[in-house]
Amino acid sequence: MKVFGFAGFSGAGKTTLIERVVPCLVNGGLRVSLIKHAHHAFDIDRPGKDSWRHRRAGCSDVLVASPQRVALMRELRGAPEPDLDRLVRMLAPCDLVLIEGYKHAPLPKIEVRRAARPAPALHRTDPWVVAVASDRIEDTHLRTFALEEHEAIAAFICRYLALARPSRQHPRRARTAANVLRTG
Repeated sequence: MKVFGFAGFSGAGKTTLIERVVPCLVNGGLRVSLIKHAHHAFDIDRPGKDSWRHRRAGCSDVLVASPQRVALMRELRGAPEPDLDRLVRMLAPCDLVLIEGYKHAPLPKIEVRRAARPAPALHRTDPWVVAVASDRIEDTHLRTFALEEHEAIAAFICRYLALARPSRQHPRRARTAANVLRTG
């Protein structure tokens, strides 16, 4: 599985950008998964639900399965947070794992920047930043994208990771992606 990240400070638009790039990758025939880092406590369960009650009772892992989805919740109960490599190994096999957050992790990533949310430029000190997506002109030698260039960003990621986009694409989309790859 290939891994590629999106990094930036809070409010830069990482989630929105990923949300718009993923369909470009999936429509290109890739199976994509995502790991998102949260800097705060979070819960995906609701108090009173069976799975919440089982976790509260002391279960380390609670897996909920239905015909539509499977969800695994793991309580760390004081154990250290798993590192990124371990989290990737927990995923089902796929073509590409996108990482949101983990801004200092040693993996290729696009820095997401927004003029309305000024923050230090990660690409100036992080050699793993390979491109920048922004709503303004950035002073960098790296490949830059406008935040709305979703197809071009998807094509860049595929080219950077040497990921072939399977032939499930529509012929017109395949030509467009090929053009983006040549000019990207």
